[in-house]
Amino acid sequence: MKDKTLAIFENFKIRRLYNEKTETWLFSVVDIIQALIHQPDYQTARKYWNKLKGRLKKEGSESVTNCHQLKMKAADGKKYLTDVASPETLLRLIQSVPSPKAEPIKLWLAKVGYERMQDMADPARSLDRARKTWQKYGRSEKWIQQRMMGQETRNKLTDYWKDHDIKKEKEYAILTNIIHQEWTNLTVKKHKNIKGLKTQNLRDHMSEAELIFTALAELSTRQIAETMTATGMEENKVAGKKGGSIAKKARRELEEKTGKKVITTDNYLPPKKITH
Repeated sequence: MKDKTLAIFENFKIRRLYNEKTETWLFSVVDIIQALIHQPDYQTARKYWNKLKGRLKKEGSESVTNCHQLKMKAADGKKYLTDVASPETLLRLIQSVPSPKAEPIKLWLAKVGYERMQDMADPARSLDRARKTWQKYGRSEKWIQQRMMGQETRNKLTDYWKDHDIKKEKEYAILTNIIHQEWTNLTVKKHKNIKGLKTQNLRDHMSEAELIFTALAELSTRQIAETMTATGMEENKVAGKKGGSIAKKARRELEEKTGKKVITTDNYLPPKKITH
């Protein structure tokens, strides 16, 4: 089971997981319900789903039986068991919810499934879609190019880890944090805090310089790990600190020459609405 990015439907974030064995998306049911009834409060949507689930169970609905529980990240950053379902099951559940959003969300689910099949046949399509999304949010072409290059560098590092006894998601997070803290002197969490981020992806809110130094740290880590043939957590921790240190030295030298800090509080969050 591989974790994927959030899907978006009319500004509602829909958590999802991709099951590689069955090659199907599994969506958070309560997130779909929240979008379906257009309810901004998550807890209200959760209560709605619990009542609906109870009613459908009494009716003997197979749709509820086909829902499973998997751990998904919540707004507080922690993972909780969450009801998930395939698009096919969700389409059946949607029939039980009186909502003018039913038809649009059915079309959206079908579109998401179709796009995934296209991505599997041609991975470049997902990259093109990511580029269009960043363009939509006003990112410059230079920023987009750097973000995509950095992601490729990141993917090569995680591929190395995967092949050298780094299997658990927690281990990936620990190693990432070691590299990040080494070059920035900040944990990933603190870096997000100074940018005012919560559940957002830190890299999507980095400056060009932050992206470049992150990529340098991860590129250096992978090449050092390959030279060491680093295997397992302890050896990859050593490679991570060495790789991060290279980027730290480069960051300090650039800051000394320019008089400007590489790490900034800047982000790409939408401006807050002023209420009177």
